[in-house]
Amino acid sequence: MFLIVTATGTAYTGSRRQNVSHPRVTVEDFMPMPRWFPSPPSLAFHRHEGAWLDAASQLNASGIADTERMWRTEERCRLLVLRSCPEVEQPRVFPLLQELYRKPVLPAGLLLPEDSLRESDGDHGAGAAGLAVARPDALRWLDEQPPGSVVYVALGSEAPVTAANVRELAAGLELSGARFLWALRPPSAAAAGAPPLLPDGFEERTRGRGAVCAGWVPQVRVLAHAAVGAFLTHCGWGSVTESLRFGLPLVMLPFIIDQGLVARMMAEQGVGVEVARRDDDGWFGRDDVAETVRRVMVGEEGKTLARNARRLREAVVGDNGGRQELYVDELVQYFKRHR
Repeated sequence: MFLIVTATGTAYTGSRRQNVSHPRVTVEDFMPMPRWFPSPPSLAFHRHEGAWLDAASQLNASGIADTERMWRTEERCRLLVLRSCPEVEQPRVFPLLQELYRKPVLPAGLLLPEDSLRESDGDHGAGAAGLAVARPDALRWLDEQPPGSVVYVALGSEAPVTAANVRELAAGLELSGARFLWALRPPSAAAAGAPPLLPDGFEERTRGRGAVCAGWVPQVRVLAHAAVGAFLTHCGWGSVTESLRFGLPLVMLPFIIDQGLVARMMAEQGVGVEVARRDDDGWFGRDDVAETVRRVMVGEEGKTLARNARRLREAVVGDNGGRQELYVDELVQYFKRHR
């Protein structure tokens, strides 16, 4: 069974055996780390996150709960493989998982993008045969920005972002005064004829220091660009691992599943700051966004976060990516021994 979530999140979920012994039946039960996984209180879920996790344990339209689906799959497999490594999570969580699930657990590493994607201001790229290729608008805009000056904003494809969330985020970016590149996906519930997503005049007022891209954006190439100095992210594990490859500090705005846990893990590592939210319903406002962006991009705190992000990159990547390749090699050797 290959898991694309964190080892910490997998330990939080626990096997059927732990959940039968220590049942979680209320929202409050889902907020702290469970008894079988002693962890810092700072990792705890907020109430609105606990409500989502509680719902995931209930029957849904498919007739089976999300957690039940995971347990049935886990119970039928012989090995758990995680897209993770001890450099970014508590090392003790991996042997703990073996105890919880009573089967081998192996890290596959973070499966990072290649460092060769990093671009300087003057690097305009070429195709595989050395031929010039059309450069995406997002990268051409970044080419004109000072090094380390831009916050890249992307909230993934599954986060339940509402139109109100988009407007508050836009207003917060404007208030922050920071340069930004925003990969904006319209909310799935946006109806034809609905009011404009962005505040009136937003793009005109931020022209020159901000760009909004409504289409596809080459995220890894954007994160690799020298002009990008931070990443405002929903804290999906895939996006966070991509940012680790390039040593970027994080402005963190988690929404669902284990994203809040990932955000708190990165805060523990000292590489990001989470946007403040109301505990009961998860609401955030423009001032919360602006304050957090400034903290990450400006002043001594921002410098410390950037240093920590570079340090974590070095710990994760090691010798030109060789450290991560070792995890894949060990996984291959395991399969050869047990085929």
